Amino acid sequence: MTTLTYIEASGQRTDVDVPDGWSLMQAAIANGIDGILGECGGSCACATCHCYVDDLLMGALPAPSASELDMLDNVSAERRPNSRLACQIKASPALAGGSLTLPETQE
Repeated sequence: MTTLTYIEASGQRTDVDVPDGWSLMQAAIANGIDGILGECGGSCACATCHCYVDDLLMGALPAPSASELDMLDNVSAERRPNSRLACQIKASPALAGGSLTLPETQE
């Protein structure tokens, strides 16, 4: 398990123990985190799991794939340098203690 902090647009912070190998989108949905829709079920086809990752995660994550970058062009909220799709991030011990902030809108 890897503990990550989800920060909703309202400012609500929730620590979630995410099973290693799960996507951060799966963990958000399973734990009732407000702000991640995951309409495509995690197939990198909708951009409704857009999030902003903190510096710890930015340093630990591989670069986004070409398909993730394409989908990030379609996000509803402001795209930032630390924008990622939570469906494309798999929990691992290297991410422990990191946080992701959810935008005000996904649609």
